[in-house]
Amino acid sequence: MDGRPAQYRDRVGRLDEWRFCPHCSGPIEVDGRHAVCSACGFQEWANAAPAVEALVVRHGRVLLARRGVEPHAGKWDLPGGFLDEDEDPVDGLRRELREETGLAIEVGAFLGVSLEPYGRWSVLILTWLATAPHGEPAAADDVAELAWFAPAQLPAAADFAFRSHVERLALWAAAGSGRLEG
Repeated sequence: MDGRPAQYRDRVGRLDEWRFCPHCSGPIEVDGRHAVCSACGFQEWANAAPAVEALVVRHGRVLLARRGVEPHAGKWDLPGGFLDEDEDPVDGLRRELREETGLAIEVGAFLGVSLEPYGRWSVLILTWLATAPHGEPAAADDVAELAWFAPAQLPAAADFAFRSHVERLALWAAAGSGRLEG
């Protein structure tokens, strides 16, 4: 057993292909979650990549994005993306939503954290409730399509890129969608 949770053991970790130190080019030892260079002492950990997303609600409907890129191209997703290094999460959320949808959002309540497999590594996702009171969304960046969905019209669970989206949307729908609008 390599120390990773069961759902991640069949994936290649971020460090699994490392053979040489990025600082001195010496040989590097990788134990699954940690890499160490015996020549210079450089160390690296296979941390999850931080990302942000929003459950954007307007008039009792939620905005979903169809992914235009792998992993999970063609599946439904909550709009969002990866944080830039040293970027405040809420600033990153606003930036990602503007890039993917063209919308300026008003950030509401923090809804939670989830950890999801993402291709060869994992992503730590921070989710907020948001509204977009003005404008119409336009798919851009790595989004193929955007659509508003009422609770009874949500795509099937199998059509979503990530398990956590199904769970968050079920909570939103059960709460009566309007109560979570902020």
